[in-house]
Amino acid sequence: MAYIIAEPCIGTKDTSCADVCPVDCIHPAPGEEHFEQATMLYIDPAECIDCDACVEACPVDATMAEDDVPDQWDKFTEINRVYFEDGHEAGEKMVAEFLASKG
Repeated sequence: MAYIIAEPCIGTKDTSCADVCPVDCIHPAPGEEHFEQATMLYIDPAECIDCDACVEACPVDATMAEDDVPDQWDKFTEINRVYFEDGHEAGEKMVAEFLASKG
C-alpha cells in the first residue's frame, strides 16, 4: 500500500511532505522541472515506503494511505500513479479532468 496526495493539494503545493520524505518520492519539488506548472504534488507509488511521515507533515490533510482515500477522491490513486508512469502532462490532464467533472 502506498500513500497518495489528493485534492486539497491542488493550488497549495506545500512541500512540507516532500521535506520529510525519507525516500524522495514526492514530486515535483521546488527547483525540479514542472514544479511551477504543476497544480499539485504527487507521490510515486513505486517508491513510497509507507512510512506515514508525509501525512503528519501535510498542513492541508492532502496525503493519506491508499486504503484511507475517501470515495470523492478515489481518482487520485490513479492520478498519482499516472503522473509517474505516463509523465507530467498525463497526470496534470487527469487533475484538470477531475476539476472539470466537479463543475
